[in-house]
Amino acid sequence: MLLAAGFGTRLRPYTLIRPKPLFPICNTPLLHILLDKLVDAGCDRIVVNCHYLADQIKEAVAGRPEVILQYEEEVLGTGGGLRKALEYFHDGPVLVMNGDIFHDINLKQLLEAHVSASSSVTMALHDYPRFNSVAVRRGWVRNFLTRKEAAQKKDKEEMLLAFTGIHVVNREVIEQIPAQGFFHIIDLYKELARDEKVGFTRTDGSFWKDMGTPQDYLDLHQHLLSARTPSWQVHESAIIGKNVELEDWGVIGSGAVIGEGARLARCVVWDHAEIAAESILTDVICPAELK
Repeated sequence: MLLAAGFGTRLRPYTLIRPKPLFPICNTPLLHILLDKLVDAGCDRIVVNCHYLADQIKEAVAGRPEVILQYEEEVLGTGGGLRKALEYFHDGPVLVMNGDIFHDINLKQLLEAHVSASSSVTMALHDYPRFNSVAVRRGWVRNFLTRKEAAQKKDKEEMLLAFTGIHVVNREVIEQIPAQGFFHIIDLYKELARDEKVGFTRTDGSFWKDMGTPQDYLDLHQHLLSARTPSWQVHESAIIGKNVELEDWGVIGSGAVIGEGARLARCVVWDHAEIAAESILTDVICPAELK
C-alpha cells in the first residue's frame, strides 16, 4: 500500500496546486517513482489511497493496471486507510510505504527479513538524527517517543533510530485496527512493541530523503543533480530564451518557458511554468500557477 492521502501542509503553497506525491523529481512525479519501486520488488497489486486533491491522484494512476485506487471521504490516517484496504490484500504480509519519501532502500530484502523473522511487524529504520525517535534494544522496537522525549532520553541500553515510513505488517495486525474512522498506526505498534512483536531492519547504507518542506525538496534535487553532467536537466519541450544563464544545478519541466536574459541557480521549474525575461531566481520552486 502506498499512502498518498495527506495534505502536505509544510509544503504550502505548492501543495495548494498539487498533492505532495505528485511533486516532480527530476521531471518524474514521485508517485510513479515509488510505484515502480514496488513493482520491481514484486508487488503486483498496490493500493493507493487518496483524499486531498484526489482527482489528480486518480488521473496519475489511470494507466497503471497494478494500482487499486482507494478514495477516502475523510482522512483516515496511516492506520485507518490501511484497515479500509484490508479486502484488497492477500493473506500474506503487506508492504506499506509513505508517499512522500524518496529512497533507494532494497524492498526485497526488507520483505525477506520480515518473512524469516518471528515479528508481526518489521520496520525499516535508520540513523537519521533529525528524526531519531524510535527506541530499539536487542533486535526489537521498544517504544516510540516524541521529539522532546527523544532529546531527554538517557537509557544507554536503548538506541534511537528513525522510521523511514516503510514497514511490513501481517494481516492479523491490520485486523486489529478499528474498522471505521481515523487511526494512527503507531498507536497500535506501541502496544505490540511491549510484547516484542515489532522487529526492524536497519537501512543505514541506503539513500533516504523526506520531502517534508520546500528546502527538503530542493536539497533532494541538489543531491540527485550535483554529481551529474550536465547538472541541469532540461525537458526537450522547454523553451529557453536568448542569453539565459543556468548556474549550479536545476530542472526545467515540460513546456516551461524561460524568458530572455533570465538567470536561474538551484531552481526546480515545473511543467508549463513561465519565467519572465531578466528574472534572477535562486533556490526556488517555480510552479506554473505561482509565477
